[in-house]
Amino acid sequence: TVVGTSVEGGAITAYHYGNGETELLFVGGVHGGYSWNTVLLAYELMDYLKENPSAIPPNVRATVIPVLNPDGLNKVVASDDPTGRFSSSDVATASDKLTAGRFNANEVDLNRNFDCEWQAAGKWQNKTVSGGSQAFSEPESQALKNYVETNRPKAVVAWYSAAGGVFASSCQNSISAETRALTGKYASASGYPAYDSFEAYKVTGDMLNWLAKNNIPAISVLLTNHRDTEWDKNRAGIEALFKNYLQ
Repeated sequence: TVVGTSVEGGAITAYHYGNGETELLFVGGVHGGYSWNTVLLAYELMDYLKENPSAIPPNVRATVIPVLNPDGLNKVVASDDPTGRFSSSDVATASDKLTAGRFNANEVDLNRNFDCEWQAAGKWQNKTVSGGSQAFSEPESQALKNYVETNRPKAVVAWYSAAGGVFASSCQNSISAETRALTGKYASASGYPAYDSFEAYKVTGDMLNWLAKNNIPAISVLLTNHRDTEWDKNRAGIEALFKNYLQ
């Protein structure tokens, strides 16, 4: 399902596996080429679900959006594959290109463009970054918003890099019991540490916190580095979530 397009017209596509009514949504590539390994992880999940349909509980539908920020990915990845697939050898490793790949074609950090404590000037490490002209000013953020509001997934997992941990979501309120449970289950199965919140610096306009604001359990999984997909760890976490929603 094409759920939207980027600033430059790139398709933002959702892939569906299983036929159940309980939808679990997995999102990669929010930071495009800066976190290109999250896109490869999403592709690994897609291949795994296609090859192992019995891994999905009968009451569950797994949806994967591998690249929310295709324009940012295209700043870093040069692939001739018409499907958009790429390998690590297709990635430009210059630090300036990787940094540029974090943002969409409007130079907005999409993970600062959602409606939870949104600010036009956001923070990333010690840098000031654009959160857009207003919450959901960017077509990529709108695409995710529209999909979530239309389909109301039971839970959402988004992958980022790199800090190595599973982070719960909340928006000016306490962490929901289900979000806390999902954080613990994914962390325990995968071996990543679990955290109630991201404390390295103040984050505004965060996508997962916006989901929490809308009462959708959501967790951020930060890979350990910017290269590896850590597939075995994440597969274990994903399977733990499937088991959690098995009926």
